[in-house]
Amino acid sequence: MPRRAVVEEEALSYPLGRSITDKLQKLNVPVQLLPRGARLSLPRAKTSAQGYEEAKNTLVVRVRKDRDFASCKPSAHYQLPLISSCPGMCQYCYLQTTLGPRPYIRVYANRDQILKTAGELMDRRKPEITVFEGAATSDPLPVEYLTGSLAAAIEFFGKSETGLFRFVTKFNDVEPILGLDHRRKTTVRFSLNADHVIRTYEHRTAGLEQRLEALARVKQDGYPVGVMIGPIITFEGWKEQYSRLMERIAAALDSGRTVGIPEDRSKTGEDMPFRTGQALPSHTGQARLSQTRQPDVVHFELITHRFTSRAKRNILSVFPNACLPMDESERRLVYGQFGYTKYLYPKETMEEIRAFFENAISRMPGGRLQYLV
Repeated sequence: MPRRAVVEEEALSYPLGRSITDKLQKLNVPVQLLPRGARLSLPRAKTSAQGYEEAKNTLVVRVRKDRDFASCKPSAHYQLPLISSCPGMCQYCYLQTTLGPRPYIRVYANRDQILKTAGELMDRRKPEITVFEGAATSDPLPVEYLTGSLAAAIEFFGKSETGLFRFVTKFNDVEPILGLDHRRKTTVRFSLNADHVIRTYEHRTAGLEQRLEALARVKQDGYPVGVMIGPIITFEGWKEQYSRLMERIAAALDSGRTVGIPEDRSKTGEDMPFRTGQALPSHTGQARLSQTRQPDVVHFELITHRFTSRAKRNILSVFPNACLPMDESERRLVYGQFGYTKYLYPKETMEEIRAFFENAISRMPGGRLQYLV
């Protein structure tokens, strides 16, 4: 629940903008109207930490003017920009760098225009499949009760001939996306981690058991599902905790077995078995999707903990008491593709992590390693 909301005047010219505003007012959330041309101003803060916290409690309803969609390779062709940022306060989050020190949550009132643009991009690439990522710079699920944008996107892609949709979440309120005519065109992925990591670093997110229950529910509803584990952090007893995590994931997947999926909701879809560095799929036609579907495959995306000097500065300014393992002397310095440097685990540690998870995933029915970075 946001502490405050700011609604751009132009957003009220769209049905979704008016709907979100009405819901906020009924929930007694203070709503400020932002006139055309005016600049957004949040409450003054004495520290970066206070400014960050205020931004995370602010919802902005605006109109997205940019019609271009950012690339999202290798896991998708494009980002689907329905929402930016999220109310979670994870200490390690890369959005602290990409969205700046005041990452308020932005939702876009012109959703229909955004989906129309997605349709145009799909038409240009026909007959090839086009994949869209809905959570590249956000977690759209915690504000779904206000926007309905995920449900709209899921049904939009369910009706498309050559489009696939995917998003990842750390939250558990999946009720609004259950029972939709998704036709297995949307893959719902859950960001999971060891208990220690969630309790220590993932503030204001759903607990592990809640996420696992949500994973089982969406799988039972017929969605293709996936698991993201990141950042993988080594700590005392990390193998034991991650072993327990994998056992709990297997149990959740088993309890969410899809039985008797209605025919019209299981005709098409794919679990998108992409690997980092590989080309995106170029399947042709809806029949190809149906033929290649592997309903029980669950892909794992694994991301080891890494940081840049800039990210470390931002993290410590927002979370001055952060205890993230960011000692450069214990890391390996590498150069990123855009010229910046980042600190990764030593090669020996990376190989140990890879061997551990490859073994764990190989023993999980349907488990497939999509990538590990």
